Amino acid sequence: MDGQKTPFVRELGSSDRKVRDKALESLTKFVQSRTDLTLVDLLKLWKGLFYCFYHSDRPLTQQALARALSYSLVPSLPQATLHRFLRAFWITIGRDYHSLDRIRLDKYLMLIRCYVGVAFEVLLKNKTSTKNADGKKRKREDAAKQGRGKKQKKQAEAETVEDEEEKDSAEDAEAKFPDLAAYISIIEEGPLCPLNYDEDQAPDEGDPNYVPMPHGPDGLRYHLIDIWVDELEKVLEFEEVAGDEDETPKRKIKGDVPIELILRPLEKLRAESAYKPVRTRAAEALEDERLFEWGVRTRKSEEDDDSEEEWGGFE
Repeated sequence: MDGQKTPFVRELGSSDRKVRDKALESLTKFVQSRTDLTLVDLLKLWKGLFYCFYHSDRPLTQQALARALSYSLVPSLPQATLHRFLRAFWITIGRDYHSLDRIRLDKYLMLIRCYVGVAFEVLLKNKTSTKNADGKKRKREDAAKQGRGKKQKKQAEAETVEDEEEKDSAEDAEAKFPDLAAYISIIEEGPLCPLNYDEDQAPDEGDPNYVPMPHGPDGLRYHLIDIWVDELEKVLEFEEVAGDEDETPKRKIKGDVPIELILRPLEKLRAESAYKPVRTRAAEALEDERLFEWGVRTRKSEEDDDSEEEWGGFE
């Protein structure tokens, strides 16, 4: 990307608001008209955007700029540029998060919240049904029909069938929502990666535009964990379902939403993070009351809790 043809990159970091606003308008038109931008090009753009936001002052100005950079810009991006643009954002945030002082931290947390929300809003709409997914669904239905008359089954076989169904369900979700699955992989590779340092992550020598994704840091992880369900709730559509007489009506999610895919980063953090505070925070997010209200998760029975707490002695 030639710097002489894109002077707005430098102007995005100007301390003059009028100059920044004009540069932001030029940037929007530039990104919308280009589909050949590499990750390195987008990282250069995000370097300017980062300092453009850095110089913004006053709450209303910061809120307007955060929404302009997210809810106004991201939905208008070409499909070929969308994932690279989001990856460049998370690389920039992960790389420069430690440089933020406490005075400017809040506005960047707001920008991050906006990007989590707009990503859900855009990518949940990009649903692609495939014949492969439909075929797997039919196979599971046929297997279920064949097994209805057999009451006696071994426990191991039942567990195997359940595992296969869960695996097929995850594959179906990725097949129906390929763009969302690719974005979730970016999040798992970067801010919600269970590891702070991955010694196996090495530059790809075959790709000159490869840029490693920063892991974390924990402050960014905690923020994403806290807002993940909040931003998801904003983009979902619900219908009320009548409960028992004493219970208030529950909300059921409308449409086909791959909740397991969306919650997968939190599940990985709870299971694989090396730090107990991160595992605890992820577990608390997965125990959010709204997930039970939506029917996404089910509560453990008291018998299961008692069996887990019971001590069987030494073996």
